[in-house]
This record gives sequence, structure tokens and C-alpha cells, in this order.
Amino acid sequence: MSLVDVYTEWDPLEEIVVGTIAGARVPVTDRSLLAAEYGDIDNPEEVVPGPYPAHVVEQTEAELEELVDILKDLGVKVRRPGGRDHKATVSTPDWSTDGFHDYCPRDGFLAVGKTLIESPMVLRSRWLEGFAYKDLFVEYLESGARWISAPKPQLTDDMYEPSAAPGERLKNLEPVFDAANVLKFGTDVLYQVSDSGNMLGAKWLQAALGDEYKVHACPGIYTSTHIDSTIAPLRPGLVLVNPSRVNDSNMPEFLRGWDKIECPELVDQGFVGPHPRGSVWIGMNFLTVGPSKVIVDKRQVDLIRVLESHGVECIPAQLTHARSLGGGFHCVTLDVRRTGELATYR
Repeated sequence: MSLVDVYTEWDPLEEIVVGTIAGARVPVTDRSLLAAEYGDIDNPEEVVPGPYPAHVVEQTEAELEELVDILKDLGVKVRRPGGRDHKATVSTPDWSTDGFHDYCPRDGFLAVGKTLIESPMVLRSRWLEGFAYKDLFVEYLESGARWISAPKPQLTDDMYEPSAAPGERLKNLEPVFDAANVLKFGTDVLYQVSDSGNMLGAKWLQAALGDEYKVHACPGIYTSTHIDSTIAPLRPGLVLVNPSRVNDSNMPEFLRGWDKIECPELVDQGFVGPHPRGSVWIGMNFLTVGPSKVIVDKRQVDLIRVLESHGVECIPAQLTHARSLGGGFHCVTLDVRRTGELATYR
């Protein structure tokens, strides 16, 4: 039996990968970071490369362990990645950089059906992130899963234009996308076209998944990184949306018949250092563990109230440094098995 078997963001969760913050560091500022994350800050030199503060790492790892305990209490099997040396230099003939972290498996990997996909990530500092998960992915392969990797991107300077308008900083020269640009709705797969995923990436993903699935390439929803603080499905027919980004004109066509909840104003969780890696909206980055059941930041009391008013059970937890590290509960996890069948929910 394949240990990888997942079709939606909401079916009852059975197995999941939770990331680690061990060895995390701010990577060397290069053209990929300038385009994807630092394009809107006046002085990117203020972002100093090097390890994250020890208290951030220690508190975050403790909170990840608390998340693991919550998931295990729900009957979910939890897996963790192995360690890597993020300060080691990674070089190609075109560029050289150091590493980042293995905190957000959602960013680099995507499970659809019985297929596990390594995505062609945008940041050079995350080029070798799959190595942290190699032993686990081999186990999934041996269980019957299909394990594939997108073509390794070259990520030359020509791929990036940091001075361009938001949404235009990533060129369409080769398939490139972060897996967190993608959400699963059964046969419909939402793909955010942005500075962390281009149109060629959507075309490659469609070819990889085949005719059973329809990849909806959606430009103009959110120009920056990742989709999971913009649209969050809760159960079939119900989705939470970020009202500052999603409106009637840019709502994906296949979701127009769904009921929509607008996310209320969120509590600013704050951040450490000169530049956050996530906006205030990371507060709506929750993990759905079953239809109408989510693990959500306990500080977001207004969001919890709104969700509960729509019949959604909220399990409180906390990632204190989510904005500093760029990852909430959906980001720091990768669901690989849920109870459910492939279906269409339009």
C-alpha cells in the first residue's frame, strides 16, 4: 500500500511531515532573494546573513514538538526530516550561495494522489532542500508511491528582475514554482502564478499530473510568495479568503460556486530582525486536519470566532515566530496521506 495518498486539503488526515528549525539561517542575499522576498524593501543590505537568534530556534522547535503532540493525539502519524548543514556553500557554474532551513516542507514538496513531487523552487538557497527528506521519500517510494522531481532549474540571473513590478519579477524562461503555490481540490488543482511560480511551472505540473487533474493557473490573485495565506479550503463548498487579495474578479472560476468566508482583521504577531518573511496574513495559515477541523493560531481570536460560527472546530496552537521564519501551520507541514477518494467538487 502506498503511504502517499492525498487528494484534497481537507480530507481526514492520516500521515504528515512536520519540518524542523534546526540549523536555520538567513541565507546570503542574492538575485533570487531580491526578486522573491526583498523587492519591496529599501535597503536589503540591512538583512544580515547568518544563523537565526538562538531563542527563536529554541522556542520554535519546542512549538513544533507541541504541534507534533497535537497531531499524534488526533491519531495522525508524524514524520520529521533529517538534518543538514545549512551553512555549507552550494555552487553551480552560474552562482554560489548557502542554505536556509527545513522548516517549511510545504514550500518544496507536493503530494497529489499517490505521487510525491519535488518542485523546482525559486530561491537558490533552497536548491538542495530535498536532501533533508531523502530517506523518508525512499521509504515512500518503496511503499508504492510515485516519486518524481521537476527539472532542476538553472536559476541564472536572467530568471529574475528584482526592480520589476510585483508579480513580474520571475521570468518565464524555465519551469519554476514553489509547491506552496498549489492547493488541492480533488481533480482541480489551484496554481498561483506569482513571483514564486511561473506559467511554465504550471504547464509542467499539468503534464506531470496527467488528464485526471485540471491545473488552474491563476495569475492576479497574489503577486508574492505562496497561496496558503490567501485562500484556505475548509470543507467541500466552503473556503476562507483573504479579502485584501481575493475579490469577485480574480476568484478562480472553479471556486465561484463555493461559499466564501472573509478572513477578519488579524492580530499582528510581530517579527524579529529588520525584515519579516511573512505578512500579518500568515495568521490565517492554518492546517486542516479534517472537514471543518483546523489547527489555528490561538492568538487569532476573531478568526477563531468566525470559523466556529461556520461550524469549524478550532484546535489552538502557536508558532510565535511565524512572520520571522515565513511559515505558519500549513507551511511547516506536508500532508502525505488522507482518507478519501479522487472526486470533483465544482
